[in-house]
This record gives sequence, structure tokens and C-alpha cells, in this order.
Amino acid sequence: MDHGTTVSAELFSELRKLSPKVTGGLLRMRQEAYRDAVVAAKYKLLTAMAISIAIRCEPCVRAYVQMAVDKGISREELVEFLEVAITMQGCPGEEWALKAYAAYKDCNSGPQATPITACCIHSGDES
Repeated sequence: MDHGTTVSAELFSELRKLSPKVTGGLLRMRQEAYRDAVVAAKYKLLTAMAISIAIRCEPCVRAYVQMAVDKGISREELVEFLEVAITMQGCPGEEWALKAYAAYKDCNSGPQATPITACCIHSGDES
């Protein structure tokens, strides 16, 4: 974890103590929304990746790809969701789908030098 990530985590922890009912709500929503239920978690994460492509949030694209890889997605599953994102976004969708595919290849190339985190995921805060 680099210094910026450490500072961000410390600031989040401090803000969480000052605002426990609101701060951390996204984490709780994610834990509930991305669990295995009627729909498998990996498909929910791939959906979140496709939405991240549509809204052009690169840290989120990379994080959702990593989380989906951790849930065991296949390359073929990834590609089908990339096709949906491309179809919905046209040319920009294609460019952003390439970023997601690059993230997938990075996830499967061995240990990451720098951990991939979304713009709004705070590690170490599970409550």
C-alpha cells in the first residue's frame, strides 16, 4: 500500500468515526449487492464493470474486473459483457472496453505490483 492509499484509508477511518451512519454506506451496499444470491456475484460484478465502462471510471473498471476475476470469471464471460458495453456506448465503449480487457490480462499475468482499488473502495473497513 503506497503513502497516498494509506493517507486516504486513515482519512476515511477518521471520517467514518465522525459520520458512522452515512460514511461507509457504499461499502455496506456493495457487500449486499455483490453477494452470491439468485444471480451469481460474478455476473453482478461484470455488470458493474460494464456500467463503469459506460460512465468512464477507469479505477472502477479495473477494480470490478479484478473482483470478477477473483470470483472466477472466464475470458469468454468477460468478452460477452464487454460486447454489451460496446453496443451501448459505440466507439467510446470500444475504447473503454479495451481498458477493461487490459485490466483482465493484468489480473491474469501474476501478482500485481500495485493493488488495484476502485475510486470508492476503502480497504480495511469492513463494518
